[in-house]
Amino acid sequence: MPIGVFDSGHGGLTVWRALATHLPEQDFLYLGDHANAPYGEHNPEEIYRLTMIGVERLFAGGCRLVVLACNTAAAVALRRLQQDWLPAYPERRILGIFVPTVEHLTGVAWAQDPPSRAARPADPRRTAAGFATTRTVESHAYAHEIRRRAPGFAVHETACPGLVAALEGGAPREEIRRLVGGFCGDLTGRLEGAGLDAVVLGCTHFPLVEEEFRAALPAAAPLISQSDLVAAGLAGYLERRPGFAAPGGGTRFLTTGDPALVSARASALLGAPFVFEAAG
Repeated sequence: MPIGVFDSGHGGLTVWRALATHLPEQDFLYLGDHANAPYGEHNPEEIYRLTMIGVERLFAGGCRLVVLACNTAAAVALRRLQQDWLPAYPERRILGIFVPTVEHLTGVAWAQDPPSRAARPADPRRTAAGFATTRTVESHAYAHEIRRRAPGFAVHETACPGLVAALEGGAPREEIRRLVGGFCGDLTGRLEGAGLDAVVLGCTHFPLVEEEFRAALPAAAPLISQSDLVAAGLAGYLERRPGFAAPGGGTRFLTTGDPALVSARASALLGAPFVFEAAG
């Protein structure tokens, strides 16, 4: 029984790559909902519906554990899925990319939710920047959960409309650089010279153009690797719950889009061959 990895399209491949590197003995089943990408431009109800359908497909494919490798799905739909929908599948679990990122930034375990002020040292003033899809930013999920755990954290969120669509559509690099430069310029203007303690590329598509972000951001701004955090988090989860492990070491890639086109674009974006099959 493989571990499922779900994303709206190509972005989750950055998470899958980290998972396969950290956990090479595990079997994975990847599903990209390319036919409905990008999720960041859908309304919350549609994101919830599409995510539920995607997870259900992975459950039907034998997955007992699914990782939502999509910030928009995790920010908008994950909690509701876990509370309202997942109880119908008592032997299944859904994890997201959201929790390990917040834990890393704040240094506070999610289970503490949040710790009492008396049990927590005074928070130093810190500043984080997050680049994400429109819906992720509008949810304010990251800012809310970070500030609950670390009130001294200033969080500057920047929506990046059009960037995921450009990446999914194979846009020229010049267009990508122009888009990224505009989003980073908007953030820099709002910072008014303040430094950054962390930068989160809060959409798993965005590490595909990390070079462009690094070139447009202040040189000292540290980028947080969500993919590595998720991989480390899953490794810890499987240590605590070995029944969800899926020995095998292989991966199948499924798509709701055109398999040939998706395979070609994924291979070009990640610089490695990918062969997608049609999702049933």
